[in-house]
This record gives sequence, structure tokens and C-alpha cells, in this order.
Amino acid sequence: MIPYLHLGPLNLPTFGLMVATALLVASYILQGDFRRRTIHADAFLIIGIAGLTGIVGARLYHVLESPSEFFANPWPQLISRFGFAWFGGFLGGFAALLLLGKREKIPTLTLLDACSPAACVGYAIGRIGCLLSGDGDYGVPTKLPWGMGFPSGVVPTTETCVQQGWPADCRVHPTPLYEFFVWMLIAYVLWRIGAYVLQHEKPAGLVFCGYLVLTGVARFLVEIIRLNPRSFFGMSNAQAASVASILLGVVLFFVIVRKTKIAALQPAAK
Repeated sequence: MIPYLHLGPLNLPTFGLMVATALLVASYILQGDFRRRTIHADAFLIIGIAGLTGIVGARLYHVLESPSEFFANPWPQLISRFGFAWFGGFLGGFAALLLLGKREKIPTLTLLDACSPAACVGYAIGRIGCLLSGDGDYGVPTKLPWGMGFPSGVVPTTETCVQQGWPADCRVHPTPLYEFFVWMLIAYVLWRIGAYVLQHEKPAGLVFCGYLVLTGVARFLVEIIRLNPRSFFGMSNAQAASVASILLGVVLFFVIVRKTKIAALQPAAK
């Protein structure tokens, strides 16, 4: 765990550095996707605005998961550098993308397709920031050889281990690392789907459908070994949001396919 990099008199938070890295790398990926789609727009501006909006959304969603604690002492929770909810970030970034796409006159589904691989890579790199800062995004205790301990984390593993009936020096699942590898894999799959869609002139929106379903499944599974409290039918808030993401992706897929079939039949009808 390396929460800060000490460079002389400067103490640089690793979480902030990883978020900045995530936005930069995602911008390059989006610019590459724009290039292959012949979209003339500034990917760095779009990612910058959507990324910052996503961070705000992630923070607000996290603090509002415990409204009584938030309203009792709101300001320290709002400015804390720890605690960001994936679904809140998705909602904030999604809203910003809709507005930016309209401003740039890019069809919404086309823009969402182009942004999907970049969003996955950005999320993956951001999770490394969570790991380095030890902000409590780890999983349940484990005896697996790659288990990790965060005794000095914001949410120390020592307390968690004792609460779970394990020794105080136990190790836990490094779930941020799991998410890093899985989201990078999803990004690659979505990029290849995008290439297929463009090569075979498939309708816009299919890559985004894949993003909703694959990331929803991945986050749902990761939450099984996370320590988040359960609320909806024994699921955590993130799992409930993941189910909603999966359902939305499936429904959108069938809507796109149906509209494509109807459009294909119209010339014959004439």
C-alpha cells in the first residue's frame, strides 16, 4: 500500500495520480476509436469533462448510500479522497456524455459505443489507485497466496479480519486487482466487437450493450467477495445496480435488433 509518493516537500496522493493517468489513457483510446469511426471531435475534452463529472457522481452516490451519516456531517465526506461508487460514476459520466454528444452532433449510440472501451480502461486504472491508497475496496479474508493485508488502510484489514473471526494479521482478496484484469479484458473484447461492427456495418449501440452486460456481470461477481452491506434481496447496492445494468443492456440489444430488422424490411414493402 502506497497512499502517497514523497517527492521532496511534495506528498502526492497515488489515488489522484492514478485517476489522472486513467483519464489520460482513456482519452488516447477514445481518440483512436474516433479515428477509426471518422469522428472529428476532441476526445481529451470529452473524457476530461465526463471523467470529472463521473468522479463527482461516484462521490455523491457513495455518501448518499448512508444518508444519515452524510447529513450529520456532510462536508468532510464530500471532500474526502476515499469512497467512490462505480454506479454513481457511471451515471455522472453517462449524463455528461449525452450532453457532450449533442453538442458535438455525434449520434448518441455511436458516441457510447466509442466510449465503452475507454471507460473500461479508465475504470481499471482507477482501481489500482484504490489498491495503492487502501481505501477499503478489498474483499473478504482469504488464505490464497495472493491475498493482501492493509493494516494501515483507511479501512484497516485488521478490524475486518477480527470482525470476520480471523486473526488480526489475516489477508484479504485484493478485489481492485481482480477488477483491473477483468475490466482490461472487457475493454479488449469491446474493442474487437467495435471492429466487427464497423467492418460488417452493424447498427450502432451493440458495443455499448456489451459494455452494460459484461461490466454488470463482472461487478456482480466481484461483489460476492466484497464486504459491502446487503440491502436489496440480499444484494449490495452495487449488485442491484449491476442487475439493472445487465437488464438494460439486454433490452437495448433487442430493441436495436428489432429496429434493424424493421428497417431492412421497409424497402421491400415499398
